[in-house]
Amino acid sequence: MKQHKLIIGITGASGAIYGKLLLERLAGLHDQIETCGVIFSENAKAVWKFELNEDDPVRVYHPDEVNNKMKFYKPDDFFAPMASGSAGYDTMIICPCTMGTLGRIAAGVSSDLLTRAADVMLKERKKLILVPREAPFNLIHLNNMKFLTEAGAIICPASPSFYSKPITIEALALTIVDRILSLAGFDLATYSWGSSL
Repeated sequence: MKQHKLIIGITGASGAIYGKLLLERLAGLHDQIETCGVIFSENAKAVWKFELNEDDPVRVYHPDEVNNKMKFYKPDDFFAPMASGSAGYDTMIICPCTMGTLGRIAAGVSSDLLTRAADVMLKERKKLILVPREAPFNLIHLNNMKFLTEAGAIICPASPSFYSKPITIEALALTIVDRILSLAGFDLATYSWGSSL
C-alpha cells in the first residue's frame, strides 16, 4: 500500500469543519501515511475556535500512532522540511483555502511556510490540491484558479454533493473530504455514484 508523504495546510477561510474532518479522516488512514506536516495559519486557529468552539486544533489527533506521523509547523518556520523540494513530499492539500492564500500562490509570493510549500509542490511537479471556500467568485478568483490549474494544481471547491443523501452537516462535509482524499490517491471506503446507499 502506498505510503503518502503529505502536507496539510489549513487557512482562515470559513469552513473549519472541512479541515477538522480531513485531519480526523487522515487519523483513520495512518497506515497509508509515511509522514504528514500540518501548517495552521494564525487566522485558521481563530476561525477554528469561532466556528467549532475548540481552542486547540491538536486535539483532533487521538491515536498515538498518528501523532508519531504528524507534526505541526509554525507558518513562519522556513527551516521546516517542506520548504525545500529535497524533502520529497508528494502531495499538499490546503483545506479550506482562502482566496488570499490562493492568490499569493498564483502570484508566486512565498510569504510564509504554507505558500512556500505550495510553491515547492508546483516547481517539483507534485500534487497540490486547493480547496477554496468562497462564494461567489470574482474574476480575479477565477483567473487565479485558472492560472493555478494551468500550473498543475487541482482546484476542488468546497461544494458538497447530495447524492449520497447525507443527513448531518458532518456527513455533508465528508462528501468533500473524501473527494479530496481520493484525488490525493488514498485508498478509502466512501460512497461513489452508482453504489448502494
